[in-house]
Amino acid sequence: MTLRRKFIVYLLVLHAIFALSLVVLLWNDRVWLIGVELYLVASAFFAFRLFRGLFRPLDLLVAGADALNEKDFTTRLRSSGQPEMDTLITVYNRMIDSLREERLTLQEQHYFLQKVMAASPSGILTLDFDGNISMVNPSAEQLVQLDAKELVGRPLSVITSPLGDSLAELQKGSSVVLPLRGIRRVKCTRSEFLDSGFPRTFYLLEELTEELRQSEKAAYEKLIRMMSHEVNNSIGAANSLLHSSLHYKDQLKAADRDDFVTAIGVAISRTEHLNAFMKSFADIVRLPHPVRQPTDVKELLDRICSLMKAECEKRNIVLERRLDSNNGSVTAIDAHQMEQVFVNILQNAIDAVGGDGRIVVRLSGGERGTVVMIEDSGPGISPDVRQMIFTPFFSTKENGQGIGLTLVQEILSQHGFEYSLESRPGEMTKFIVNLG
Repeated sequence: MTLRRKFIVYLLVLHAIFALSLVVLLWNDRVWLIGVELYLVASAFFAFRLFRGLFRPLDLLVAGADALNEKDFTTRLRSSGQPEMDTLITVYNRMIDSLREERLTLQEQHYFLQKVMAASPSGILTLDFDGNISMVNPSAEQLVQLDAKELVGRPLSVITSPLGDSLAELQKGSSVVLPLRGIRRVKCTRSEFLDSGFPRTFYLLEELTEELRQSEKAAYEKLIRMMSHEVNNSIGAANSLLHSSLHYKDQLKAADRDDFVTAIGVAISRTEHLNAFMKSFADIVRLPHPVRQPTDVKELLDRICSLMKAECEKRNIVLERRLDSNNGSVTAIDAHQMEQVFVNILQNAIDAVGGDGRIVVRLSGGERGTVVMIEDSGPGISPDVRQMIFTPFFSTKENGQGIGLTLVQEILSQHGFEYSLESRPGEMTKFIVNLG
């Protein structure tokens, strides 16, 4: 029973007892009995008026408490007319106004933060207290190539790429640059924020692919230009002197003449080899911008496969062509440069297989455009090598300079085509080029 009801019952019982007692005592004196009964009626009336005046402010406070419980910060209380209660009501109204302003500020900040996170070019992942993903912004979805509905509520291990394991092992406050598909690189930073007084983890993912590529390109271009300039000047002067020296061969004794000519010939051959070596590096630096023309990609791939067929047969490699003729025309490629790309990729696939293997050249189309995929049955690529594979002039071959793959990367980047090299245990290694 509530306090209100107890008080009402108390007033009723008290006045009933007094009324019955007076009836018994004054039954014979009807005039006094009527007067006293009228007094009791008036007393009950004023008691209930006083009761209402006492509990009305309490009703207001109860209504205010209900509003707070329902998080309604727009309801304010009116003055009751009682100084004691009006002081409490004034304090309550100030508190409500402060809470309303604070909630409005928090809502505006939250809305602003949501807009910033949605528009941010950096990926953001937040975890809940159990270590499961609780929020993913659009940039993070693109980087991990999974939708938010596939990520939210699940652990980091749901990210099947090496990125998921690396994020889980990353220490608080530390950063690391990790590889994604193909040449893509992302800087991952782990930090924490307080939620209800407890720390929660979040990750910031910043893609550095283009910045790193441009930085690497600027570095090796400067080095190659400097080396090419010095080597060409030295070789030009040296070759001129060497050829001039050959004119003096007739002045030598017959016994020394052959050795002299052979030695000069070897020196000239080595300088020409050095010149050709430097030229191959300089060609990457001097690579012209692509001249885009409508090109039948199927016909281009057919021509390249025919060119490499003899090499494959020599090594007992089966070269399969799975070319979709319905998706063979692309309107924006430089046929000559793209021929260099596919020849280099196919040659690398042949070298990877070595012999007694299989290479598949695929051409297909879909929502993302025309895709060329070259698969080989070679031994695959180890994780350590895969992280370095698109580093300029990196090569796994014993005497390789890594020029071919660097040239491929430069041509594809100038075309604006996406590309990747995928190698998973038990599957064929795939070089994928999306022609758009």
